[in-house]
Amino acid sequence: MPRALLSVSDKQGIVELARGLVELGWEVISTGGTARALREAGVAVRDVSEVTGHPEMMEGRVKTLHPAVHAGLLARRERPDDMAALEARGYAPIDLVAVNLYPFQKTVAAGAGLEEAIEQIDIGGPTMLRSAAKNHASVYVVVDPGDYGRVLDVLRAGGDGAALRLELARKVFQHTAQYDAAIAEFLARQEEGAAGTELFPPHVRLELDRVQPLRYGENPDQAAAFYAERGAPTDSLPAMRQLHGK
Repeated sequence: MPRALLSVSDKQGIVELARGLVELGWEVISTGGTARALREAGVAVRDVSEVTGHPEMMEGRVKTLHPAVHAGLLARRERPDDMAALEARGYAPIDLVAVNLYPFQKTVAAGAGLEEAIEQIDIGGPTMLRSAAKNHASVYVVVDPGDYGRVLDVLRAGGDGAALRLELARKVFQHTAQYDAAIAEFLARQEEGAAGTELFPPHVRLELDRVQPLRYGENPDQAAAFYAERGAPTDSLPAMRQLHGK
């Protein structure tokens, strides 16, 4: 029986994903509030503490940081020694992970202080995402709720899914890189405040989203695309919609 581990702060679409997996014969493992939401929706779910043999600790600071989770994610299915190591410990593979991280950026944007912001730094989530993304040859890893339906479609069709798993792994590493950069920037601002001076940070992070491809770049033989900074004002040029013209 394939197994999925679901642990999300944003519950959008998670019930539908879990229900679809169960209908396909998957076992669903989950944590804390996600497990509670699934049970309330009538979805069969197993607590991650049953898999690890340890209860959640420190108000949820430690719950998935266990070899039963990460060995299950990282085991190379084509390697008999990896699979034998799992079996020797009584562990089993985990074939899909759906995780979205604690809302650090939203918490900081709402004016949170240092102590509150620190508690919104996710540790177990990025670790699971990175483990699953590293082993994307065998594991689906989903960080964006918008991809739940795509995964279910591939599983229902019985396809190989290799191209989708590669794409999802790439999205994970982009996401965790942005997440860590946001934390680093926040901590740098705390250093500035402690020093009582205004400092130029050593690194500036820009998040750009592609708005549209262009006919060509500076010259007709050059490819180009138009990008906008993420979070740009809605009345700015990047937010305008092209009505006519090439």
